Amino acid sequence: MRLTLLYGGLFVLSGAALLAITYLLLLRFTARIQITTGPVSAPDTQGGPLGGQLPPASPETSSAVVSRIHHSYLHHLLVESGIALAIMAVASIGLGWLMAGRVLRPLRTITATTLRISQENLHERLNLPGPQDELTDLGDTIDGLLVRLETAFEAQRRFVANASHELRTPLAMMRTSLDVAEGKPQPVPREVTVLAGRLREGLDQADRLIESFLTLARAHQVVPGEAAAVSLTDLVATALAAHEARSAELGVGIHRQLATVEVTGNPTLLRRLIENLVDNALRYNHPGGFVHVGCHTASDGTAGARTAQLMVESTGALLDDAEVRELGQPFHRLTADRTTTGSVGLGLSIVTAIAAAHDGALHLSARPDGGLRAVVNLPHVSRAPASGMSR
Repeated sequence: MRLTLLYGGLFVLSGAALLAITYLLLLRFTARIQITTGPVSAPDTQGGPLGGQLPPASPETSSAVVSRIHHSYLHHLLVESGIALAIMAVASIGLGWLMAGRVLRPLRTITATTLRISQENLHERLNLPGPQDELTDLGDTIDGLLVRLETAFEAQRRFVANASHELRTPLAMMRTSLDVAEGKPQPVPREVTVLAGRLREGLDQADRLIESFLTLARAHQVVPGEAAAVSLTDLVATALAAHEARSAELGVGIHRQLATVEVTGNPTLLRRLIENLVDNALRYNHPGGFVHVGCHTASDGTAGARTAQLMVESTGALLDDAEVRELGQPFHRLTADRTTTGSVGLGLSIVTAIAAAHDGALHLSARPDGGLRAVVNLPHVSRAPASGMSR
């Protein structure tokens, strides 16, 4: 709109200036026109003394007539030029709108593409067509920036994966040394046993951290060929069955409301997503609390499109809703009491990464009565299998 008004305003100003120049030139030219008067023959209808000749007009009369005609012509010229300028001003606004849209079309492409690109699809490029100008130079600059970002992200992911693999070897050697020290035939001092127990806890924590790093790195490097039709309902049921003993030990009830839902994705990563959500809901719960797990399909707002929705809601301490939204970041904990033994601070960040790798999203919110509500939306829902058909 601003460009259209700019184009239209410039046209009106230039058109008004052109008409003003034309008017002044015409005014100057017509000011030098003189009319010469003389006898005019007229029919002698009455045989009067004129003898068929009209007396010549006086110079004053001729000058007045010329002045009136001059001003009349200039007035008509000014009015009609103003009408023409108004018509062309409306036409210029329409043409300005079309030209502004044509000029801004590459910018809209750049904006839409950059909004769509994230760390999960840094391989996409703008590749703006057209002649080499300022807009294509901007597109090429953004493409070069995306290349550098993709290289940096890939290097970071490879480093995390390689470092995690390399750390497993010294940890295994340390665990083996503890086993050898504790397995000696002579009595082991109590201090050594206590120290060995603490070292094993540290090794277990390091193993969980390394496993989380590997899962996080793999979630950022999902290969499209690994995707398959997966029953989200079956994965949720399996994860809940695996946590039944732990929930009974903690005194936390598990409520489920599972509909038949299928998604397209990596089964291993989706299983890890569900296990992390359920583990988080049990870990930070309290005796007598509950964990509600729901699985169903919903519309994502577009015609005919369906979205799988997994909801895990749990009781617990009162949380701040603004801080809860940051729990998807690595190593982000709300308070000191969330540094429970066995937690590495990567559970929900892994869920976020896996959801994003499947074109989905994790939404976290605090419950008014205490606890956490986690909702995962996963697109690309396929049809559920027909009754009696094996999966």
